[in-house]
Amino acid sequence: MTENVETIMYFATHAGDNPEKACIAFVMANAALAMDIKAIVVLQGNGVYLAKEDYRKNMLPGGGFPPIDKLFKDFLELEGELHVCAPCIKLRNIEESTLPEGSKITAAGQVNIMAIKADAVFVY
Repeated sequence: MTENVETIMYFATHAGDNPEKACIAFVMANAALAMDIKAIVVLQGNGVYLAKEDYRKNMLPGGGFPPIDKLFKDFLELEGELHVCAPCIKLRNIEESTLPEGSKITAAGQVNIMAIKADAVFVY
């Protein structure tokens, strides 16, 4: 990717509570990556559960999409940028050591700066 590449930011705020929305965030992000557009996914709220592999493997897919575990792994393999909400994982007792390799723990200030710099922002 070039330095002046477009960036799209996706907020994934759902997991098993709304599998369709959880899947859509990653379907869209993976499509962007396939188009050579930088994709950033920020897991917030219940979306932070998607960072847990055992959770993803047991989650039923939504909306006729592939399993979320496959979409999630494809996103990481395509070199998507994954951010996880610091207060959200703390609230849900998710240990940082269990997060996927390469994921970044972020808080509100950092996320706001990324959103301002992004060319587009979607919330699912």
